[in-house]
Amino acid sequence: MIPPKPKARADKVSLWRYLKLFREDILSAQPARLYRAWMAEFKTPFFRSYLCNDPELVRQVLKERPDDFPKSDRIGAGLRPLLGNSVFLTNGETWKRQRRIIDPAFEGGRLRDTYPAMWEAGEAAVARLSAHADGTPIEIEAETSHAAADVIFRTLFSIPIEHETASAVFSEFKAHQRSQPILNLAAFIRGPKWMPRFFRSETKRTAGVIRNLIGDLTTERLAAIEAGTAPDDLATKIMTTTDPETGDRFDVDEMIDQVAIFFLAGHETSASALAWTLYLLATNPEWQDRLAEEAKALTSDFSSVSRLKLSRDVFREALRLYPPVPMMVRETTCPEAFRGRDVKSGSQIVLSPWHLHRHERFWERPDEFDPARWGTDNGKQCQRDAYIPFSAGSRVCTGAGFAMVEGPMLLSLILRNFVIEPDENREPVPVAHLTVRSSQGIWLRLWKRG
Repeated sequence: MIPPKPKARADKVSLWRYLKLFREDILSAQPARLYRAWMAEFKTPFFRSYLCNDPELVRQVLKERPDDFPKSDRIGAGLRPLLGNSVFLTNGETWKRQRRIIDPAFEGGRLRDTYPAMWEAGEAAVARLSAHADGTPIEIEAETSHAAADVIFRTLFSIPIEHETASAVFSEFKAHQRSQPILNLAAFIRGPKWMPRFFRSETKRTAGVIRNLIGDLTTERLAAIEAGTAPDDLATKIMTTTDPETGDRFDVDEMIDQVAIFFLAGHETSASALAWTLYLLATNPEWQDRLAEEAKALTSDFSSVSRLKLSRDVFREALRLYPPVPMMVRETTCPEAFRGRDVKSGSQIVLSPWHLHRHERFWERPDEFDPARWGTDNGKQCQRDAYIPFSAGSRVCTGAGFAMVEGPMLLSLILRNFVIEPDENREPVPVAHLTVRSSQGIWLRLWKRG
């Protein structure tokens, strides 16, 4: 069975048709030729963009010359009401300073420290799912969102999702998602920084509520740090880390920005990845049974995670087919020559994990679910040249290691306790706004595993 994939648009459409498709779903707005192209140019009245699948270009942009290709604010403009000046949106020296403060909290040794909180969130997720394990269809994205948010709050602030403030942030974030803040006029029309950016009233309202709630948590934690009573979690680690070059720490406003992106990136992307992984396993029961057997070795001891080889391969394959962040946009700061073509300064460079991970010139059977590919020569080569679910280079996702512990662990706990099947009446349809989700949710049936 071939997993669902969005229908590509016609190769040539009008600008207005493209904008309509883009608003509905970023993926369906792209032509099928991108699954074979090394590079493609797109022209609009406002800017030119170049989608790059050539491994040499991807390496150049992400690894070899990242400072010459900063993040484009055309996309970031739509996220600023919530994310402010967070590490996800900044460039240059500001970004480097933020990463110097944030990165130590996610180093390898810290994963061991955060694992008990992840484990508690996983056990809580299993308990919630047990109430639905009677074969009645449930929308699994809602459940994985709940679980991922619980992981974030437990590891970041040492509070469960049931905590009043955590619950309020989770609720408001769901409303914020529905307002589709990523599509903003500034994404198409460049203007000076002082030019007003227009957002839906719901986008501004929910962003304001979320930031105020995060501000309350941050202020309380700062007071606990000063009193010497703060728990040793990620928030405390980040708020007490000084920039080795300047000696500065994040103030409350800066910390609000960073917590907002931790929640967005760590919750939204993890929820998407876990939901699609569960769907893929529901439609491939032979892999589900293998993972359930492997999961018997998982315990509350961090060292047991190393035994989840099959779970990691399955999770890696799900990230290939359904990368949570389907496209990344950079901008040229000087004239470039890509594949013999002149690229002007200010052009948009699009790196698309969605197309790169399904590229017909790289992958064998690119649209098929096959976790075994990661042990083959083709899989290993493609992992080097055509696999960037967490980006790459200096701007690789800070939480990549965190995600590769969280995902297989939650997956193993769920499969150890439940048998899952797809709801035959509702096949999910992938769409991309902030992340790759299903247009009408992902519906599965659960039974307790005997």
